[in-house]
Amino acid sequence: MAKTAVIGARKRIALVAHDNKKRDLIEWVRYNRGFLASHVIYATGTTGKLLELTLGIDVIRMNSGPLGGDMQIGARIADGEIDFLIFFWDPLESVPHDPDVKALLRIAQVWNIPVATNRSSADFIVSSRLMDQEYERILPDLDAYLSRRIDDL
Repeated sequence: MAKTAVIGARKRIALVAHDNKKRDLIEWVRYNRGFLASHVIYATGTTGKLLELTLGIDVIRMNSGPLGGDMQIGARIADGEIDFLIFFWDPLESVPHDPDVKALLRIAQVWNIPVATNRSSADFIVSSRLMDQEYERILPDLDAYLSRRIDDL
């Protein structure tokens, strides 16, 4: 039997954006302000500050991405504290903390949480009928990985 975790009706949403995509994210959040106000919002430092200043919504702020904010969001995903990730990233721009970005996207995949990486995918996620109800998310089966023997390594 698969292990599951319940995503409540009130979602815990992480919002992250590369510098070149912050304006897009702010516009998207403005459009979705009413929806987002009924959920718990997490963000990396600069993005969180912009969200608070522009929209006047409460945001749980992490460090800036290059200062570990992406890793803080990833840790909260692994701990089951964040239900999904909206990350407007710029695939054409190299960033110094690119390994952290890849790690964040990887950990979201490992823990089977929904991820939107652009406006279209974010629109589809937030307009889903599942957004206003509980959802049972299937957790990865890590038993074999966790029980591997040290001798086998």
